[in-house]
Amino acid sequence: MSDAPITESATAVLRGSGLLKSFRSDRIETPVLRGLSLEVLAGELTLVSGPSGCGKSTLLALLSGLLRPDAGEVEALGQSLWSLDDQALERFRLQHTGFVFQGFNLFGALSAVEQVMLPLGALGFTRKQARERALVALDEVGLGPRSGLRPAEMSGGEKQRVSIARALAKNPKLLFADEPTSALDAANGQMVIDLLHRLARSHGAAVLCVSHDPRVVAHADRVLHMEDGRLLDDTRLGALQG
Repeated sequence: MSDAPITESATAVLRGSGLLKSFRSDRIETPVLRGLSLEVLAGELTLVSGPSGCGKSTLLALLSGLLRPDAGEVEALGQSLWSLDDQALERFRLQHTGFVFQGFNLFGALSAVEQVMLPLGALGFTRKQARERALVALDEVGLGPRSGLRPAEMSGGEKQRVSIARALAKNPKLLFADEPTSALDAANGQMVIDLLHRLARSHGAAVLCVSHDPRVVAHADRVLHMEDGRLLDDTRLGALQG
């Protein structure tokens, strides 16, 4: 039995139903998600908020196919994720999902354009095609003129925008962001959140962002509030950003 209703919508591209997850340490089992259900819509920035330890990042990992639930179902783009074997699941993530993390996950020896090109090679793009696509993505996040810089030469905000461009270059239908502003100052954090919201709108992607940053709320289309492994509130904001 889920603790929140699933809203019916023709544009839902991600659904979690009855998700349960616990973690065991020695003989102690700690429940993290307690039968949670939700639906995420295309073209929107959905924020998952709540106190530390409430299960936000675990929920993101389950919905993105990085972590298997103990019980429940995840359906992404019409595909039951946990019916896939490991190889098919990895391929699904490569083809259809993008990830933006708190720690940027950049390689120190690679330039910005090389960072963005990395996943495109695995998708079958030639080096020339990958470079062209990477430059377009960097330009979209405002880093076209800085495409040759390495991480040591970038600010925190620029590093996060490179990670967004890397996800964007694949043109994913699902974009997952885990605390994308927590390592950034106010100005850069605001820029990153504004960018994620604009990408949801312009690319029609479902952007699911886990954050405790209050700045995110002003740009979210929808806010899901979690506590103690449950979804307590599902609020659609009236004044959406354009």
